[in-house]
Amino acid sequence: MIFRRNFLKLLSFSCVLFLSLPYKLLSSATKKIINPKLSKTQKDIMFNESTERPFTSKLLKEDRKGFYHCANCNAKLFASSAKFDSGTGWPSFSEALPGAFKTKIDYSFGMKRVEYHCATCGAHHGHVFLDGPSATGKRFCSNGLCLIFIPEN
Repeated sequence: MIFRRNFLKLLSFSCVLFLSLPYKLLSSATKKIINPKLSKTQKDIMFNESTERPFTSKLLKEDRKGFYHCANCNAKLFASSAKFDSGTGWPSFSEALPGAFKTKIDYSFGMKRVEYHCATCGAHHGHVFLDGPSATGKRFCSNGLCLIFIPEN
């Protein structure tokens, strides 16, 4: 009787592993590519969905014309014309370039928030809030370490 029970447990466990194999292969084929030039802090923010301390980003005071790109894959994400000072301590934008991001719902910190990730490489950049000053009403609150600013000139 004990042998039969152990055999059935082993058989069911083996079936579960066998059935999950295609999903493991699929997820390994879609793993995020991480730029080896990123710092440990950038990797933590972009791939472990951490955040930088407020008021530490060098991009807070950036006011030149140009574009903000993903620090991991260099995809163009925001135009400088969409940047505004939200007073929150993180670079904020009223709109992203079309197709720049994919979003998901984040329930951490006991609240529902919209998290956004680079559509090209999947890197986490920040959250979208509905308290922006423009007609869209959106505020893309971005971790500055996730961005690279490239001036127009």
